[in-house]
Amino acid sequence: MGRMDYYKPVLAMIGLQFIYAAVALYTRVAFLKGMSTRVFVVYRQGIATLVFAPMAFASRRKNPARCSLGFKGFAWILLASLLGVTANQNAYFEGLYLSSSTIASAMTNLIPAVTFVITAILGMEKVNIRSLTSLAKIFGTLICVGGALTMTLLKGPKLLNSQLLLPTKSLLNLTPGADTWLLGCLLLLASCFFWSLWMVLQVPISANCPDHLYSSTWMCFMATLESATVALLTEKDPQAWVLNSYLELSCCLFTGVALSVSFFVQAWCIPKRGPLFCAMFNPLCTVIVAIYAAIFQHEETYTGSLVGAFAVIIGLYVVLWGKAKDIEEIKQETDPKLDQVIIIDESSEKTCKIDLEEPLLSNKSTKDDD
Repeated sequence: MGRMDYYKPVLAMIGLQFIYAAVALYTRVAFLKGMSTRVFVVYRQGIATLVFAPMAFASRRKNPARCSLGFKGFAWILLASLLGVTANQNAYFEGLYLSSSTIASAMTNLIPAVTFVITAILGMEKVNIRSLTSLAKIFGTLICVGGALTMTLLKGPKLLNSQLLLPTKSLLNLTPGADTWLLGCLLLLASCFFWSLWMVLQVPISANCPDHLYSSTWMCFMATLESATVALLTEKDPQAWVLNSYLELSCCLFTGVALSVSFFVQAWCIPKRGPLFCAMFNPLCTVIVAIYAAIFQHEETYTGSLVGAFAVIIGLYVVLWGKAKDIEEIKQETDPKLDQVIIIDESSEKTCKIDLEEPLLSNKSTKDDD
């Protein structure tokens, strides 16, 4: 039973990567068949809100003493929803449509490196050029950037000669192809930047509203309103709001539920294994998408894109290695009493639950657990 518990987070993260891959593949087919990317984002966020809202309401009803949002917390969530959800999702799905599913999934591996750069600029991440861990994160970031530039600028010869499905029109009245590849990659890079900002904004959001389910519900709701505003301003055809096929309807439902599932899986895995453990599985999504897109969607695969994606994955693991070493050093410098609490967390589900609710245990609570 203990061995099975050890592998549960691994299986959960592998399953989550298949879900991410399905979202990338499914949405691109829907876009190529005529669905508007802006309208899709609105429906997706709306469905995610409907999934989150009942659970958030039930959770707060069971524990009414939980903290309220407050004006400051609401302002942080509003900013996070605007940048990390509305801007991020519109840029990502537009970039996915104009480039390819494979490039879109490969670009997401840049997020840890971009987050490192942002946190270093803001002073949230200490950088010491004499430290091996800092050098690893710096060089890993440079490798990621080099890989992203390779994917964007150097397509190279085709590895697989294939033909795309019949295209439709995008936000900029462009059809996917060789002329839109660069723009699609730039939009995907912008999406990575917005998502990294969202991750950084989780620090003040958590400080003002520790109830992540409650804050996520508000974030999805506000992102729905913001995305609807963007769609109304940019989508001139009223028929674009009509879901004309089972493909479009099922795509919105699946991706909305998938967004909720990904939140719960990561919320369950991160306390058990940490955020680095979850990030390590991201390249698996790229591999899955590349294989299925080439076989079933007949996406064009280029040498430069493949080399760039491989470089991004290598850079990702170099950055994660540096971050893992940082965490080890921090643990070694912590008080022995905190180390004792960590050991208890790994062996007792009850103690782990208390630690998740109250990360800084007092001496009194530790004695009570004993």
